[in-house]
Amino acid sequence: MSSTRLTIQIVVPRAAGRRSGNRVTAKRWRRLLRSMGHVVEIVDGYDGQDCDVLVAVHAHKTARSALRYVREVPDGRLVVALSGTDLYRDLATSVRGQQVLEVAHRIVLLQEHGKTLLERRLHKKCHVIHQSVVSPRTIPGKIRRWWQVALIGHLRPVKDPFLLPRAVSELPADSRIRVVHLGGALSERMRSRAEAEMARRPDRYRWLGSRPHWQVMRVLARSRLMVLTSHMEGGANVVGESITAGTPVLSTRISGSIGLLGADYPGFFGAGDAQELRRQLLEAERQGEFYDAISARCAALRSVFAPRRECREWERLLKGVSGDR
Repeated sequence: MSSTRLTIQIVVPRAAGRRSGNRVTAKRWRRLLRSMGHVVEIVDGYDGQDCDVLVAVHAHKTARSALRYVREVPDGRLVVALSGTDLYRDLATSVRGQQVLEVAHRIVLLQEHGKTLLERRLHKKCHVIHQSVVSPRTIPGKIRRWWQVALIGHLRPVKDPFLLPRAVSELPADSRIRVVHLGGALSERMRSRAEAEMARRPDRYRWLGSRPHWQVMRVLARSRLMVLTSHMEGGANVVGESITAGTPVLSTRISGSIGLLGADYPGFFGAGDAQELRRQLLEAERQGEFYDAISARCAALRSVFAPRRECREWERLLKGVSGDR
């Protein structure tokens, strides 16, 4: 197997829609790996075609393809990229997913804390690759008319998208906090609820639906804060996007965010805890020691999400699996 020019297939779950996190990740990796000189395609399932490396995104959902590849291409190399639903839900009960981890040559994690969910004997296979973010050519200034807080994410229960509207609904009258929410409604029920939240507190919450990535980055750059309310994430790309745009983060205290921000990050709040989130929002709005602390920590992490670093990590991984032969 050559380490200079490889044929690589990236398998994504068949049900992964165009906007799913798995497919977005696969497209970014395809672009990055092609820029490194490799021949790369994204497929919905392995169909027997010979390739040097198969990257299976989501161990449980792509298990059939991954196991078939290992049987039919004994000289090939299997790289398994674990999603949040793998780590924090499916692998605990998925026999086939566990089989995939056993035969994989490398396991890709999006953040270091993910290792704590895996058997120690698998750690030697693990390779952490942070999702990179291309820095905008120009970063606009912060909105001054109000204290803007960004919420980025589709309206899905696992994202707990209405925790932040609940937290800001009872802010003091003198607070200038205003939430702007970008993300598609994946059900009519969620759409109706978002519209009801806007109607109830139009001065505090605006839902703008799904928007192009450049608009997401602009909203992040113009905001004073980004809030991640998820119950489960493998390593949310929006954390890196916000940090790259120069906006500090508040996040639920979940493994995926601990792995990105550090266990001692001061801007964590309990999942589902609107009261604690409200307290941190008001403390951040004062722009005193707390806001300075989370801003400094996020600024120090910016290089972690640089595209050159992600390229270097993929180069290391591919050289490693090539040398395993």
